[in-house]
Amino acid sequence: MTGLMVCVAVLVAASVYGVLHKRRSGRVRVRGRDDGKRLEATELGGELGARATLVQFSSAFCAPCRATRRILGEVAGQVPGVTHVEIDAEAHLDLVRRLDILKTPTVLVLDADGRVVRRAAGQPRKADVIAALGEAI
Repeated sequence: MTGLMVCVAVLVAASVYGVLHKRRSGRVRVRGRDDGKRLEATELGGELGARATLVQFSSAFCAPCRATRRILGEVAGQVPGVTHVEIDAEAHLDLVRRLDILKTPTVLVLDADGRVVRRAAGQPRKADVIAALGEAI
């Protein structure tokens, strides 16, 4: 009987963790540790957007990165003054360490001056990205 109770407790704990992790993944939010962090156009390998820049850190084996690339490309095409830059995380480990990128895809929203104003770890929803741009611009 105790084995059954332990099994049920482990299943409940794992389910709660899974639900919380799923809800948090991809949400665009402000992080206090991003205060003062900036990226220059030379670090990005492309120009900063006139209003904002969506920076996506990806890796070759990451399946959600392809969907994120499509979503961010659509948003950059719809919102004037916004550009999308994709960075290979494996090739830019110095940036990954400096910006605390822990998983791919990670999306950073930069303002016109290159300051990090929002962040999403995981695949964001299109509506969340557009809302984050509205707050950041």
